Amino acid sequence: MTYELDLFGVQVPSLLLWSVVAYVLARGVSRVMGRIGLYRHVWHPALFDFAAYVCIVTDLVFGSKEFFT
Repeated sequence: MTYELDLFGVQVPSLLLWSVVAYVLARGVSRVMGRIGLYRHVWHPALFDFAAYVCIVTDLVFGSKEFFT
């Protein structure tokens, strides 16, 4: 797996790109949970959102090792 990507001559760490993708996915999950009403069963919604974000980043990074090696 390459740890740096070349974007128009700028070296960007791949973790930054995975973090941006994970942020978009986590916001989507948060909106769906809000519409369904699942936040009523969560003690601390902000902490839950952060934990979901960390889990999504982890899944993307480890999943990318499987597909991009």
